[in-house]
Amino acid sequence: MAKLFFGLNQSLDGYVDHQEIASGPALFRHFTELVRGLIGSVYGRRMYEVMRYWDEDRPEWDAARRDFAAAWRKQPKWVVSRTLKSVGPNATLVEDDLEAAIRGLKARLVGEIQVGGPELARSLTDLGLIDEYRLYIRPFVLGHGKPFFAGPQPPLRLVANDLIGEDAIRLTYVPA
Repeated sequence: MAKLFFGLNQSLDGYVDHQEIASGPALFRHFTELVRGLIGSVYGRRMYEVMRYWDEDRPEWDAARRDFAAAWRKQPKWVVSRTLKSVGPNATLVEDDLEAAIRGLKARLVGEIQVGGPELARSLTDLGLIDEYRLYIRPFVLGHGKPFFAGPQPPLRLVANDLIGEDAIRLTYVPA
């Protein structure tokens, strides 16, 4: 059975914004290795549109960014949307019955599936489908943006904490 986890960089004040909180080299390598090990990712429409950036090579990318893009392109993606009519390479559109689709993925696959996007994570939390939350706390205060938890925080139990790179702490929680 697959494990479904939600994990993103977040500021000290609880906001997620990949454009405001850039990953340092060690954290970026960590995320590349994480993506390499996934059996797939489930995205909401907005986060998927942000991540489509990695679908096309860009001349300004260094080797680390090319490595991440290759890992991201390789993995299967499931995109939850009622408005998109199509999705890009190696992606499947999930338009109906989110709960059944995700329960089916968890039942038939083995490994880790990442959830991308706070709004989707909220829906999956409400359905009791997220097995783990990984908060990558970064030393920034944004004061605005999208919160990591898009709704009330579920009751959680801390199971691990790790220093990742030079300035990120990963807190891993499971539902209590």
